Amino acid sequence: MIRHTDIDEVALRREIRQRKILIGGNGKLRIYGKLDCRSGKRMKRENRVFFQSVDEAIETGFRPCGHCLKAKYKEWREGVVSKES
Repeated sequence: MIRHTDIDEVALRREIRQRKILIGGNGKLRIYGKLDCRSGKRMKRENRVFFQSVDEAIETGFRPCGHCLKAKYKEWREGVVSKES
């Protein structure tokens, strides 16, 4: 997990282009989602975190976003955990 406040913009963009960062999340609410999620783009920088994979987000205790990952969120809410993206 990489906190947005711990990485500069140039390094962040490089990591995304190289596909080393695939998932974004809200560290305060413990929610992960797609990097282009409208909800994720509105969150405060100090709450934003990044992951290399869905597995990493789930292992860290994050749940799927109800906006950009509706099917995954529904599975999570019903108690079915799926680590595939």
